Formats: sequence, structure tokens, C-alpha cells
Amino acid sequence: MHKDSNPASPNPVDVIEHWHDFAPDLAADKVLFSERVPGGCHWSWRLPRGVALRLTALEEGANLSVVLYSALEKLERYNMPDSLKAQHTAHYTRGHVLMSDMGRSMASIISDTVGWHDPLGLLLDAGRLEEKYGQHNYQQYRNGMYRSGRDGLLIEIGKYGLTRRDLVAPVNFFSKVSVDEEGRFHFSPGNAPAGSHVDLRLDMDVIVAVSAAPHALDPRAGYAPGAVGIAAWRCGPAPADDYCRAFRPENARALHNSDMLYLV
Repeated sequence: MHKDSNPASPNPVDVIEHWHDFAPDLAADKVLFSERVPGGCHWSWRLPRGVALRLTALEEGANLSVVLYSALEKLERYNMPDSLKAQHTAHYTRGHVLMSDMGRSMASIISDTVGWHDPLGLLLDAGRLEEKYGQHNYQQYRNGMYRSGRDGLLIEIGKYGLTRRDLVAPVNFFSKVSVDEEGRFHFSPGNAPAGSHVDLRLDMDVIVAVSAAPHALDPRAGYAPGAVGIAAWRCGPAPADDYCRAFRPENARALHNSDMLYLV
């Protein structure tokens, strides 16, 4: 979190301003909080419409799996098939929106230095984790334990009353997965160098859960997920001349549907 810009008001006593290190261009009076998520770890927040998240790869090899649920009605959540079909794409970058199963824009990518983020590669689960990397449990390794993306996200969404049946396909930010003519997935190492970032504007009140565990298709033999920096700031809802709104007609409709939820 940032210190309050009003010198007469008290400062938070336990807040570290991580954002100065990885998002120094953000306006200090708009920053709400910032976190450093170590590789493999997970976290979640309930955040309002008009807040943006700066996601920064602090180390090469970072992967951040993100899922979204409406904070107003948790049965509404990010829908990967509808989002890809409506935008005629198999990857995400600036201009794309993450649509819900109700045809609303839950979040929009308003800035991106990477150019390709994976919506198809799903999550590393506990079985694949142990098969690939071996077993490093908490009892023996404490904070050095190996964590899977699936288990991390299940822990986070469970804090809001959601269960296994509610876990949706994530967006794997910083990872690139392409599909060849035979329908086979190919992971591209080195897609996001350290310092790469993407800005995600929230177009609805949402529950957002993240995991920095390795991508399920990451070919590296060792368990070495990169850390990710996250900073939240007030950006306001999508304006009439918003880049994402003009990116495709389908995006304009999805943003309009979200706007309709917040008519005064």
C-alpha cells in the first residue's frame, strides 16, 4: 500500500511499498497496495470496478495463473471459451477483454509489454507436480515446499466459499503456448523477460485469485517458478474512447453489459 498523501492523516503501520521497485511510474496518490508473490505462492483479493492491477514478472520464468469471479454473484465467472471465440483469438494481449459466462467484461488488458499470454494451458496439478519435480512437502521443507497452481487456486477460492467444481480455466500471464497444425501445444520458454508487465483493469467488482506456480507445460526440469510483483491502483472505469472498447465490436458489447450493472 502507499502512504496517504495527506500528511495530516496516519500512515499504515505494516505496509511495504513494493511498487516503487517494479511500478515506479504509477501515481503515488492512486496506488492502493502492492505485493511480491514468490514463485509458487498464491493470493487473492476482492476488488472493485475501476481498479487496475500491474502484474510484473520479477524474474525470468514467471507464470501467473489468474481466475476471476463476480463479487456480486459468484456463479458468474471468467469464461475462457466465450472470451476466445468472441475475440477470434487463441492468446491475450492489449485490447483483449476477459469475458464472463454472462457476456460481460470482467477485466481488460489495457497495457502489455509481453504480447502473448496463455489462456489454453490450464494448471499444474499435484500429480503432475510430483511426477515432474519430485515431492517437497511442507512438513520437511517448510517455505521451500513445492506448490501446484491447481492446489494454490483451490485454497484461495475456498476463502470465498467456492469449491473444486467452481475452479475455472485460468489465464496464464507471462506464458506463451502455441498450437501446431496437428493440434499439439508448444510452450515457448523465455516469453517474458524479467521486468515485463501487463496491466489488467477490472470492469466489474471481482474476486481475483492468483498462483505463481510453474505453467503446466513448462519444460524446465527443476522447480524454479519466478516471483511476480502486483500493484493495484485506481484507474477508473473504461471511458467512451477506451482502446479495449474499440478493439472489437464484441468487446464494446461486453463492456457495455458491464456498464449496465453500475447505472446510477
